[in-house]
Amino acid sequence: MWHVEDMHRKEKLPIVVGGTNYYIEALLWKVLVDTEQESEGEGRRRGSPDRRGELEKLGGPELHRRLAEVDPDMAAMLHPHDARKIARSLQVHQETGVAHSQLLEAQRAQEGGGGLGGPLRFPEPCIFWLHSNVEALDERLDKRVDEMLSTGLIDELKEFHRRYNEQKIQENSQDYQHGIFQSIGFKEFHEYLTAGAGVSDQERAQLLAKGVEALKQATRRYARKQNKWVRNRFLKRPGANVPLVYGLDVTDVSSWEKTVLTPALEVLDSLQKGERPSREPIRVEGAEQRNKRSRHDCELCSKVIIGDLEWTAHLKSKNHLYHVRKKRKVESTTDEHKTSPCELLPGTECPS
Repeated sequence: MWHVEDMHRKEKLPIVVGGTNYYIEALLWKVLVDTEQESEGEGRRRGSPDRRGELEKLGGPELHRRLAEVDPDMAAMLHPHDARKIARSLQVHQETGVAHSQLLEAQRAQEGGGGLGGPLRFPEPCIFWLHSNVEALDERLDKRVDEMLSTGLIDELKEFHRRYNEQKIQENSQDYQHGIFQSIGFKEFHEYLTAGAGVSDQERAQLLAKGVEALKQATRRYARKQNKWVRNRFLKRPGANVPLVYGLDVTDVSSWEKTVLTPALEVLDSLQKGERPSREPIRVEGAEQRNKRSRHDCELCSKVIIGDLEWTAHLKSKNHLYHVRKKRKVESTTDEHKTSPCELLPGTECPS
């Protein structure tokens, strides 16, 4: 972050290319709680990921119970089984002495802040979103995987498996949901890497091909997830402190200068002069603000749902609708078996 601040002081234009979506969001908005404070006299950093990892081992229910004791507001906004987020909130409380929910509320209350976090870190940023049609993107991603394979991906996977994963499998302690092992490009080859000596060359080749296809599918899914994230976090983000987003089509990279470079430079030049660019930013109609932290308890399904959007999706889900129909059937059957007092006494006339 200080590199960007330093460039601003020198009146230079910082341009950030790439990076994960969450990094970009943290760079643009004050949405993170900094626990990396220095301890007195030692200059030692706090906020260790090891501490959060140790907390996660306690499991969601126990973590949720502990969080409810020190920060009931945050506990109400987190799903009881989301061990990672709950552990993060507990870590913030342990390292700052302040409830995570209070820190976030103070952040949102700053000038320019809003429901999704604090104000923008830097004045008047803009975003260039490079996108292409799905067919071209899928083809490009598949070629990228093929290039990785041709430059030694399989040998790299075998070596990584031998050094870091083989022993875990023998101890039955492998977990593809945490750490580096959850990364795309390794877990997809699990069957191939763990195939025993009794597996034939043909079967081994089939397992390899299966892993390659799984890697390509996972890569395509991740790209779609990234695009969806951009739409939700930038284009549909409520509030006035949202940077302008300009779309640049990279479907045909052979016309890069015409469709990407020249338009981007024209936009930057206009913005730096305080003028309105000839190219319009992307607008999303009907974007509405939803509470991503609201808690909903579904008694029919015995589930806790966090977030308005997730609650709406749950109400339309097959599982929920099944329980709704089941409840109605039970109620209908109960109504049919209800009898009046007169029916209990044969021969007795009911009063009109």
